[in-house]
Amino acid sequence: MKAHDGLYIDGAWRPAESQDVIEVVNPADEQVIGRVPAGGALDVDTAVRAARAALPAWAATPPAERAARLAALRDVLAARKDEIAETVTAELGAPLAFAQTVHVGLPIAVAGSYAELAAGHSFEEKVGNSTVLHEPVGVVGAITPWNYPLHQIVAKVAPALAAGCTIVLKPAEDTPLTAQLFAEAVHEADVPAGVFNLVTGLGPVAGQALAEHPGVDLVSFTGSTAVGRQIGAVAGAAVKRVALELGGKSANVILPGADLAKAVGVGVANVMSNSGQTCSAWTRMLVHTDQYDEAVELAAAAAAKYGDRIGPVVNAKQRARVRGYIEQGIAEGARLVAGGPESPHERGYFVSPTVFADVTPEMTIAQEEIFGPVLTVLRYDDKDDALRIANGTVYGLAGAVWAADEAEAVAFARRMDTGQVDINGGRFNPLAPFGGYKQSGVGRELGAHGLAEYLQTKSLQF
Repeated sequence: MKAHDGLYIDGAWRPAESQDVIEVVNPADEQVIGRVPAGGALDVDTAVRAARAALPAWAATPPAERAARLAALRDVLAARKDEIAETVTAELGAPLAFAQTVHVGLPIAVAGSYAELAAGHSFEEKVGNSTVLHEPVGVVGAITPWNYPLHQIVAKVAPALAAGCTIVLKPAEDTPLTAQLFAEAVHEADVPAGVFNLVTGLGPVAGQALAEHPGVDLVSFTGSTAVGRQIGAVAGAAVKRVALELGGKSANVILPGADLAKAVGVGVANVMSNSGQTCSAWTRMLVHTDQYDEAVELAAAAAAKYGDRIGPVVNAKQRARVRGYIEQGIAEGARLVAGGPESPHERGYFVSPTVFADVTPEMTIAQEEIFGPVLTVLRYDDKDDALRIANGTVYGLAGAVWAADEAEAVAFARRMDTGQVDINGGRFNPLAPFGGYKQSGVGRELGAHGLAEYLQTKSLQF
């Protein structure tokens, strides 16, 4: 793979103002695989100015034409899916098969969904004697994470383009090569110059400059709750809109009578997917006390099978963070039944698939987002106790409920303080709104609800 030594601004690759670079490291073998520019405030300003200049024409472009550009983008991504998957594997460490199906396959589907939405969406409606217009919010500053590098980019850029907004993207510094391939795809899809701009750089420098820039109308950020608070404060001071998709500590609630083996097996797979680096992962498994010991045995056996099936975590800092949580769990009295802090390989940022039993709700590993392949198994006495535990964190991003009776599962899910709940292993729906309650974020991504984040309303009275 070849990294660009410039930034994609106003339809062309341009040198960055600074000579500083970011080294991209393969987390599986710790080798440098590329270098990209570390853009700064001046580069962000240039990109925002390009986006502002392109905004009037793009906002006035008929939705059908915007849909055509999105369809073309989807087709380019599909044509280059193998190259993109190999890049994701190289800079994130995801197994290639997982990169092909999830890291690339999902965003291709999302891009296609917004092409269809843009073509069929009504951007005005009649309300009594008023005509209500749904207009683009303006210039979007998109700041994306490394854990799903292409999906998170598409989940922001595609609805913004569909709405008629222009964009400046600041991708995560660990996975900028995927972002560069996306910029190439945008260019190949004939999206007009200035409508999409890419500035690679560090979060505290380029990311902060983008969030603070007065020419940005909406900041869309996915990442940690701590950084989300900072962006929210900056946006609040400027009275600009934000969309924040933040952390999670989701509960997988197994009610008595559910298929225990299936619920545990799917639950473990959910946590180990992407090496545990998924904000919506069901990292707390809640099991009735009568079935607890059996569930722990099943979880430990299932986790052991993932030893050679998951990739590394993204970098040395993340590995140290996850190991620190494992050590803290042991220190606080949780019982380690699978995995542990020792690395399974001599080289690479690998963490052993880990399962803790005898976890109590107040333990650190049951409250804080670990973002690694670590599952905590908690016991409950009755459904009210399970609900108290499930809702007993500052997060509310996702969750799952398993029951023999679907109506029972739905009734429980309705009482959960979380943005989405899978019932008996329900499949992920890229058209359904994705986002959280409480400190898991503000706003929604995907589908029509995701499009609405990039629109503002105006009413005309007659």
